[in-house]
Amino acid sequence: MATYAKTSFNAARYAVARPTYPQQLFDFVFRYHERDAKARWETAVDLGCGTGQATIELKPFQHVIGTDPSNTMIEQAKEATRTAAFSGKLEFKQAKAEELTFLEDSSVDLITSAQSAHWYDWTKVWKEAARVLRPHGTLAAWGYSEFRLPRYPSAAGLIHAYSRGTDATDSIGPHWEQPGRSVVDDHLVAVPDPDAVVPGAFRDFERVYFSGDYHAHLLAPRPIILRKTVTWDGLLDYLRSSSAFHTHQAKFPQDKENPAGDVAKRFRDKLMEYAAEQDGGAVPSETDEVVIEWPVALLLARRV
Repeated sequence: MATYAKTSFNAARYAVARPTYPQQLFDFVFRYHERDAKARWETAVDLGCGTGQATIELKPFQHVIGTDPSNTMIEQAKEATRTAAFSGKLEFKQAKAEELTFLEDSSVDLITSAQSAHWYDWTKVWKEAARVLRPHGTLAAWGYSEFRLPRYPSAAGLIHAYSRGTDATDSIGPHWEQPGRSVVDDHLVAVPDPDAVVPGAFRDFERVYFSGDYHAHLLAPRPIILRKTVTWDGLLDYLRSSSAFHTHQAKFPQDKENPAGDVAKRFRDKLMEYAAEQDGGAVPSETDEVVIEWPVALLLARRV
């Protein structure tokens, strides 16, 4: 993804501002993997590993490799995990998800992808996964969509207008790299089933939605599992960590001089004012806390 590859992108700030994947999500993936009695726990590969947040959680495996096309992310991942307790072997390699040429055929037991699957060409990824996964190996890819404020569910319209709006100056909608952002916001439904790409190579394909009540149209939604309590300033940090905000600031450098703050701050302040209206009280301070939730879509498949 082009923005993350730029040397100007602050990977460390990105890592701090983003939500942390819950153990519940990894346990769900591991239970799926172990449902096959012949599944092995030797090698796991985390595609699009970013700063290594998910990579470091693959502890049941003896050898874990994080890959990312961005050298900026790879260097941050190495630094972030330098002192991490990991009983097996942990390493990082710069590589695209579609081109895992450093891996031998049938050499991997688990492939994961956290918040990066929406950028891939799945007509190539399914083929590459079929090549490198051992029989009975697992692929698990997930992504979280547009955030929500559970205390203020009716704020969804404001959030949508900011994140997916058409105003290039007062929203970040036009500044996402597409179609990737739309794919994750639409819960990865655009990712083809493996049988459509490599017929007969995978079985037990599942689409799992931890979306709670936010998207009732999704099949059999499960309770929300991805949430974070932050200050309103912490929410601002999250807003500023997005690639679209980074692109907006590059296109409109004068936005930093706006007396009301940059586009992310103006939106954060609008949310604070909306919260005050809903609560019937004063506008909260930047240090008051607010809960954020993200719907998560998870794809699971097992190599034949």
